[in-house]
Amino acid sequence: MFRAIKEDIDSVFARDPAARNILEVVTCYPGFHARILHRMSHGLWKIKLKWLARFIAYLTRAITGIEIHPGATIGRRFFIDHGMGVVIGETAEIGDDVTLYHGVTLGGTSWKEGKRHPTLGDGVVVGAGAKILGPINIGAGAKIGSNAVVVKDVPEGATAAGIPARILDEAKKSGGFNAYGIGNDQNDPVAKALHGLLEHSVTVDQRVEMILQQLEKLGVNIEKERATSDKFDPGYLNKIVD
Repeated sequence: MFRAIKEDIDSVFARDPAARNILEVVTCYPGFHARILHRMSHGLWKIKLKWLARFIAYLTRAITGIEIHPGATIGRRFFIDHGMGVVIGETAEIGDDVTLYHGVTLGGTSWKEGKRHPTLGDGVVVGAGAKILGPINIGAGAKIGSNAVVVKDVPEGATAAGIPARILDEAKKSGGFNAYGIGNDQNDPVAKALHGLLEHSVTVDQRVEMILQQLEKLGVNIEKERATSDKFDPGYLNKIVD
């Protein structure tokens, strides 16, 4: 037990440059508190004291803002940075050296009993606000971008981002993984609509320019007409053609 606690403290220093000393980690890090209390609740869960296990998990959520079901299986050197809003479901399985940022959900997509939450391999990093849903597998060393929604398996060492999450190729990963950054392929409907409007505007401008060029070839002085006309006449082009 004490060895495991020491590993948890060391993992905080290894992954959070803001940590200054052991006293600060032990007293001020909710992720550390949640991990210690989950060990207690998980032990009680395994010996069938399930109400007491759930009650400790409930108190843990009230104290830390982190909800970990006592049935979840968590490996060594697990680190939750900041922690507020993290939810880990009953059948979730987490390997060693995994890092979760705030707002992460390891949730289910079914009300059926049995395995319904994700499995995270060793060394997985899950960015802030990401949602990993269903009995899927996230391979060892994989990285999940912030705000991603993952509903399919992610291979070992891959980086997934977007809604729904897709595997990023090497070109997209060249900028490096950012646990707080928002990927360029988040499929934001507002952004897509704006891009569509911009593309349409460019197309219209190109067509208008082509019409003006054709009118100039017919001998129409476009600049003169613009200068002498205070208001555009919708029938102007028809008059010229006639």
